Amino acid sequence: MKAVKNSLFIMIDQLRWDALSCYGNRIVDTPNIDRLAQRGVRFDNAYTQGTSCGNSRASFYTGLHMRSHGATWNDWPFSLNEWTLADYLKPLNQRVVLLGKTHMKPDLEGMGRLGIEPASKLGMRLANAGFTEGEHDDGLHPEGPAGKYSKQEPRYNKYLRAQGFDGENPWLEWANAAEDEQGDLVSGFYMEHAHRPARIPKEHSETAYLTNRIMETIDAMGDEPWCLHASYIKPHWPCLAPAPYNDMYRDADFAPAVKSESERQTPHPIYQAFMQLGVSKTFSDDAKRSHVLPAYYGLVKEVDDHIGRVLAHLDAKGLTDDTLIVLTADHGDYLGDHWLGEKDLFHQPSVKLPLIVVDPRPEADAARGQQCDALVGAIDVLPTLIECAGGEIAEHRLEGRSLLPFLHQSASPFEREFIVSEDDYGRLPVAAQLGVDSLAARMTMAFNGRYKLVHCPGFADILFDLHNDPKELVDLGSDPGYEHVRRDLRDRLLDWSATLHNRRAVSREMEKSANGLSRRQGILIGYWNRASVPDELKPPLSIGVK
Repeated sequence: MKAVKNSLFIMIDQLRWDALSCYGNRIVDTPNIDRLAQRGVRFDNAYTQGTSCGNSRASFYTGLHMRSHGATWNDWPFSLNEWTLADYLKPLNQRVVLLGKTHMKPDLEGMGRLGIEPASKLGMRLANAGFTEGEHDDGLHPEGPAGKYSKQEPRYNKYLRAQGFDGENPWLEWANAAEDEQGDLVSGFYMEHAHRPARIPKEHSETAYLTNRIMETIDAMGDEPWCLHASYIKPHWPCLAPAPYNDMYRDADFAPAVKSESERQTPHPIYQAFMQLGVSKTFSDDAKRSHVLPAYYGLVKEVDDHIGRVLAHLDAKGLTDDTLIVLTADHGDYLGDHWLGEKDLFHQPSVKLPLIVVDPRPEADAARGQQCDALVGAIDVLPTLIECAGGEIAEHRLEGRSLLPFLHQSASPFEREFIVSEDDYGRLPVAAQLGVDSLAARMTMAFNGRYKLVHCPGFADILFDLHNDPKELVDLGSDPGYEHVRRDLRDRLLDWSATLHNRRAVSREMEKSANGLSRRQGILIGYWNRASVPDELKPPLSIGVK
């Protein structure tokens, strides 16, 4: 099969799967992403392997579960020996370019141990998941009592100044700020201002700017094969949109939050602690939630409009039939569901992903426009990119599986008995509140398509039956009638953890060639005499020892 020449890997930060019209949203129309779903396969049971930006993206970039790569939360690096998307695709003749967010941090301690200068060519390659070309911008440039969150000024700030939006930090003062009735600047971090338009016009927003950079980069690469990781920052907070997106859905009739008073009566201790976080209290207030939702969905609409520009550009350049497209998110957002805000826990609004894959080759024609119910995850994207680019799947390193059998309607697509997602809450106030050491503040989800178990060391399990309780309102973690379900999923988690791919320096070929090698090299353990040794293992008599 002919390899796909180019790959466009689109990630949209903090995008709920059900925010898209192709996944059933009835308020926000996303025709351009819907068009991708019509051209490819829409996966309806895709899950993130990590519930924050950093650990999820690390799983996308390495094809490994969080427990294997070790980047367990934002700002935590994985070790220098991990292979990433760039390491796999560059040898396949694809030029790998990043535009936007990764939330990856360098392992400076590891570099120091090996004498690698962070500013060197190798150091820069190791610092950002192998992405050395393009433009890295995690899209968070505020300043607080401890100084600036981002130490490096984004190129976007320089762009804004060139457009006349002056200031020390235009990202904060223009793109993510608004003006109140008195003309004073107000921060987009304060959600009471979500109804106001950002100070910049829509053609200079972060989403518009990134889209311009995507099209410029495609033009600059000419006929060279490429993999472009287009990582959109919005609708991640600050939840402030440019006009007209800020009030496009201001009068929309949004569905009420998925929550029940029963969830707050005797909640699991970890769940209760998350409900006490400030963001959860804000979104639990229905009036405040209703004030913020229009801006969030306005930002979703803005992203869809600009993805339409990218698709039109591919058409105009004649690249559509040569380009694999993957569109997904790193995680979702509770937006008030279950009395929560943000992400980190394992209800569907947080852990379930939109995932659409478009293979342009004729072999994928039969599956176009179809929906797939298989349990798949973030770890499956990298093997898919590798195989579509003509590479071999390194089974000893990758814990994900290629989605190609589903794209081509293979007679034997893989079946996953359960999908795993993990969380590290050690840096959140939750751990200290519960008296949990940060190294032990972990949770692991196992979901088999019906039952979702969350194993919480030091606490009871959490269990949901999505067949009888699709909204996940009833925790069965302590119900004696479901002990057999909990035991089965805990046993499966134990087997899963015992078979993670920690032997990543030994390929299948090395393993096969090494089987029995030591015996063929004269290591003869337990034989009584020469006569008992099989002929193919007998040492030659020419060495002088019988």
